[in-house]
Amino acid sequence: MEQTTNAVHPTARVGRGTTIGAYTVLGEQVVVGEDCVIGIGVVLHPGTQVGDRVRIDDHAVLGKRPMRGPRSAITRESPLEHATVGDDSLIGTAAIVYAGARVGRRVLVADLASIRENSSIGDETVIGRNVAVENRTSIGARCKIETNAYITAITTIGDDCFIAPEVTFTNDDFLGRSEKRFEHHGGPILETGARVGANSTVLPGRRIARDGLVAAGAVVTRDVPARTLVMGIPAAVRGPVPEDELLENQPDRR
Repeated sequence: MEQTTNAVHPTARVGRGTTIGAYTVLGEQVVVGEDCVIGIGVVLHPGTQVGDRVRIDDHAVLGKRPMRGPRSAITRESPLEHATVGDDSLIGTAAIVYAGARVGRRVLVADLASIRENSSIGDETVIGRNVAVENRTSIGARCKIETNAYITAITTIGDDCFIAPEVTFTNDDFLGRSEKRFEHHGGPILETGARVGANSTVLPGRRIARDGLVAAGAVVTRDVPARTLVMGIPAAVRGPVPEDELLENQPDRR
């Protein structure tokens, strides 16, 4: 591609072997590692840091500043660190990684997904197509967050968790009314190996303990004990998770 089709700030640094598609913007102090593939129309905002062997597909945006509406409850106007993407990660078409977000190594952020500011994604995790990860959220290593899942702000997800398509996490028991909501704001907490089935809803602050399993379509109104299956509306205990389904008994976890 001709250099004139791109806008690369003089302070941006691009590693050896990296290719950059047409109409791409690299802002001030951007760092891109070696052997990366940057697609067409990609925007890397100032300070964004990209590791080695990273693929960023067409029209992705990294380091975007958040917007704050006049009545926003969670979004804060405060200084943010630069966005970072670890080695060997893949960022899909039209995905957005905000300023202050940290993406680990060998992570897949699929097409149209967004990762908000002050959130972190652990190594080898998959963030599926059109997933929304809101701000101040922590997601551990080797997780799978499937298509169209909504991960609300102030959520904590441990390692090796599975979130099925169309799952919704919530963080406000008061549905945006009364000042009491600010005393209790917080999303769900998933411990290592927790799993949530398709189209389930998890209410604010509920804890799904290690290897807890939420069946498809459930509404989780209470904490889920470790190694326990819950299902229904509201979700109720239906028995233990089978031994052969426990994380410790999986061949790649021994």
